[in-house]
Amino acid sequence: MTGYVDPSRENWQAFKDLPRDQPIHMLNLIKFRDLAEYPEGHPNHGTGLTGREAYAIYLEGFQRVVANDGAAMVWEAPMECVVTGPAGEWDEAFVMGYPNSGIFMAMVKNEEYIRDVVAHRSAAVADSRLIRFGG
Repeated sequence: MTGYVDPSRENWQAFKDLPRDQPIHMLNLIKFRDLAEYPEGHPNHGTGLTGREAYAIYLEGFQRVVANDGAAMVWEAPMECVVTGPAGEWDEAFVMGYPNSGIFMAMVKNEEYIRDVVAHRSAAVADSRLIRFGG
């Protein structure tokens, strides 16, 4: 199985080429690793955290980074069953709203996000999809 954790160069460029001055929604589909895979030297390396636990740490840090930018959870709910498609493909699904795509781009370039937050997402996620919709 090919896992997607980060955007390809082409997909990131397509995102940046879209209008930056209007609200957007980002659908997140997440499949967690059984055990988080932190790199050697990271404080959480070898701690036995699950992917879900590491992602919870990521979400806490993410929310701290965007707290004053108007980004907010638009929709989240526990998954109950898959009606169309294979069961177990995704562990979590939610939609984040951003006032504009510039806020999202600033978040991924934010020094605190890069230094303290994104490693938890990388350690937690086996596969993901991040899909932009107009706001």
